[in-house]
Amino acid sequence: MLTKNPLNMVKTAPDGLPTPQRYGAIVTIGLGITIAVLDGAIANVALPSIAHDLHSTPAESIWIVNAYQIAIIASLLSFSFLGDIFGHRRVYQCGLAVFCATSILCALSTTLSMMTIARIMQGLGGAALMSVNTALIRLIYPQSLLGRGMGINSFVVAVSSAAGPTVAAVILAYGSWHWLFLINVPIALVALIISLRYLPPNNVATSRQRFDIPSALMNAATFGLLITAISSFSQGQSHGIVAAEVVAFLIIGYFFVRRQLTLPVPLLPIDLLRIPIFSLSMATSVCSFAAQMLAFVSLPFFLQNGLGRSEVDTGLLLTPWPLATMVMAPLAGYLIGRVNSGLMGSVGMLAMAVGLLSLAILPAQPSDAEIIWRMALCGAGFGLFQSPNNHTIISSAPQGRSGGASGMLGTARLLGQSSGAALVALLFNLFVHNGTHASLILAGIFSVLAAIVSGLRMNESKKTA
Repeated sequence: MLTKNPLNMVKTAPDGLPTPQRYGAIVTIGLGITIAVLDGAIANVALPSIAHDLHSTPAESIWIVNAYQIAIIASLLSFSFLGDIFGHRRVYQCGLAVFCATSILCALSTTLSMMTIARIMQGLGGAALMSVNTALIRLIYPQSLLGRGMGINSFVVAVSSAAGPTVAAVILAYGSWHWLFLINVPIALVALIISLRYLPPNNVATSRQRFDIPSALMNAATFGLLITAISSFSQGQSHGIVAAEVVAFLIIGYFFVRRQLTLPVPLLPIDLLRIPIFSLSMATSVCSFAAQMLAFVSLPFFLQNGLGRSEVDTGLLLTPWPLATMVMAPLAGYLIGRVNSGLMGSVGMLAMAVGLLSLAILPAQPSDAEIIWRMALCGAGFGLFQSPNNHTIISSAPQGRSGGASGMLGTARLLGQSSGAALVALLFNLFVHNGTHASLILAGIFSVLAAIVSGLRMNESKKTA
């Protein structure tokens, strides 16, 4: 039965959208998330060229990447909270508009300072997109098909994360680094136009929800300092600087959490973390993305420096991972509700662990086939795990807290990726000649840990059934 929205008198379906509108809505979600996730890694490939054109040193150019990442994680939870108050559709559309405008600013930047500011603003747009995408999927798909929507979303995020370097290489083969940013403009505009027609409105705000500015500032400082400390550590900054950043993170984080405990609806959804199946799913998400990043960052060094493969060969040999994820993620989404999500997560992470550990024990001169099947196994395992895990995170939260759950999902991914990248730097310093080997073993351990934690959700599912 259709109901009327009292704020804008738009008729909406209480359990998902009708089929034609659903397709348009998921297209705009897919386009927005693709450019937001891609831009987290796509600039890495062109950093030397950008640094040269902007007259900056390689060390200084790292801020082109860090500024984007820090802006996202510092504002992700704030935007997700605003989505619960003002509507996820509004936040998403504002994010598209900001991302489009700031992509132009990035392309037009002539100094490092200008580029850094533009990347911070672009990160805010990306955070708005990432913060509410899964909350919108909960509105787009009826409960019976929610797993399918989560499968599509997991597929887009996983493939976009893995395909960043490849996409960048293709763009740079035909144009300058400016096109890495300008390519976002038509995509964002198309997504924005589609969103105006197809994205569903939502009005789930309650009188208990108020945006707490001190919490937003403390949240930005807490997560910003965490990512900065991880980045400083991975770049080999002095121990004093890293220690100062860690101490500041702990102090501000302590008071931030204390404040959240006093709020009826906290910005940092501590109330959701008290739900056992939600917190277990968050832990598995962090571990899975840490394992994925450990492999993605370390494997190119092994393939190029250890095996003497070219950059093109490296890209092709890494491709089976995202391709297998593309196949498995939608299938896993279809199986949600038919097979226990905790069981699928455990099987997927164990498969990924086998793939990672088998990569760690490759022969000295492996054939392409020996590399490809291991990559495909990792990607298939990750795809089987991610869709059910995301579904559990978003569906275990109350409807009115979908934004908070969506924000936490994005935060878990970024924390896992940042931690994985930092651990690669640490292991490469500790094991000069076997850094990739150590990274893959640690990635396998993270995958096994994720499989164990995911298995614990089977009991929680029975309790809540």
